[in-house]
Amino acid sequence: MADRIKDAVNGALTSNGWTQVKSGGDVSVAAFSVTGRRCGTQNVVTVMGGGEMSQALLASISTKQNRDALPKAARLKARSSQRQPELDALRGLMLVLMTLAHLPTQAQVVTNQQFGFVSEAEGFVFLSAFLTGRIYGRMANESGFPTIIKRLWTRALRLYGYHIFLLGIAFTVVATVAIGTGRPSLEGLLDFYLAHPAPAVGSALLLVYCPPLLDILPMYIIFLLATPIALYVGRRWSWKLVLIPGGVIWVLAQLGLRTAIHAQMVRSAGLQIPLNEMGAFDLFAWQYLWAVGLCIGAGCPRGVVRVLTSKMSVIAALLVAAAFFLLRHSLLHVPVDGALWGGLIDKWHLGALRLLDFSSLAILFAVSRSWLKHWLMIPPLVLLGKASLEVFCAHLLFCFAALSFVGDGTGSPAWIQLALIATSLIGLYTVARLFVHPRAR
Repeated sequence: MADRIKDAVNGALTSNGWTQVKSGGDVSVAAFSVTGRRCGTQNVVTVMGGGEMSQALLASISTKQNRDALPKAARLKARSSQRQPELDALRGLMLVLMTLAHLPTQAQVVTNQQFGFVSEAEGFVFLSAFLTGRIYGRMANESGFPTIIKRLWTRALRLYGYHIFLLGIAFTVVATVAIGTGRPSLEGLLDFYLAHPAPAVGSALLLVYCPPLLDILPMYIIFLLATPIALYVGRRWSWKLVLIPGGVIWVLAQLGLRTAIHAQMVRSAGLQIPLNEMGAFDLFAWQYLWAVGLCIGAGCPRGVVRVLTSKMSVIAALLVAAAFFLLRHSLLHVPVDGALWGGLIDKWHLGALRLLDFSSLAILFAVSRSWLKHWLMIPPLVLLGKASLEVFCAHLLFCFAALSFVGDGTGSPAWIQLALIATSLIGLYTVARLFVHPRAR
């Protein structure tokens, strides 16, 4: 009798995409508590590596009808339980450091790439991609890719609305203050708009013209629009079909792909936007960091994870990170051509050594995550991370206000600088509380 039940259950699970593993294998099972009609049979069968499951649980997870019948509260509880607060806290920390780096205060010196040739931008983009792959990769299994497309494109549309709002503030309030005060720090942000307002507005709406500080959101929006394709290809066939072309494009970006495309657009389409006004970040280089984050978040093969977190990999990562830390703070000197070195550690084109430095720090964080989370789990940081995109947009408003108030900050008294920092951080925390549901705090 038990064998017949086992065969029937295994057949049902296999038909729904489950794979049987040998005893001792790694299996992840998510169970939902559902109150409903009591099952008449309480037989327990042993399947999938020796783990015991009640017949009722197996029946509920093996049919689409019962999965769809799960109460909404149970599904929401399950999704919220999948959240990893330490990653939210890490995003919150990056937002704080990013704010300090952008405010016109002396805090810029303290927060500028202190761990090596890596900034908060790399961590923020990679972590956002990782969480996007993790959340929407699982959602693809539950709801299908049409739902993924709808969710991600709706999110991109909302971010586009935020971006239009920020552009409106920049082109009206900030531009008026820049003209009235003549502050170079403000005029430098909007010099192309002040000289050519009509083409600037039109191209900004198309995400082509991206003033300083307003160039990360357009890149993020484009990545979100392309994410459903990457998830579908990676999960349907292989992530190699995403990562290999992405790597080739990254290499071409190091060789000047962006400049070549811009020159061609100027010749063939009469593009009027200078290359330096199209955003500091090279989209063709940074897409690779996003693709890698998506792949790892959506389910990196266990073999790759074992290699990356092996003792030899951790030792190598530690040595690389230490070397870049010493080089960053001029404690170690290596004779190398200045132009070559500048390209290898370039932030905007995501140079090869910069990517290596970030990879080493990411490996070290992954293996020490269980220890670091005790230090990262500061409630305000977790809250900031949960509303990361809204907080990011808000920090730009505080930066605009600070630049309007003190310019580049040269000669500002310490108390004014501290007041700017305190006001900005309190304001960001308030924004996070407004956008995060009380039950999710």
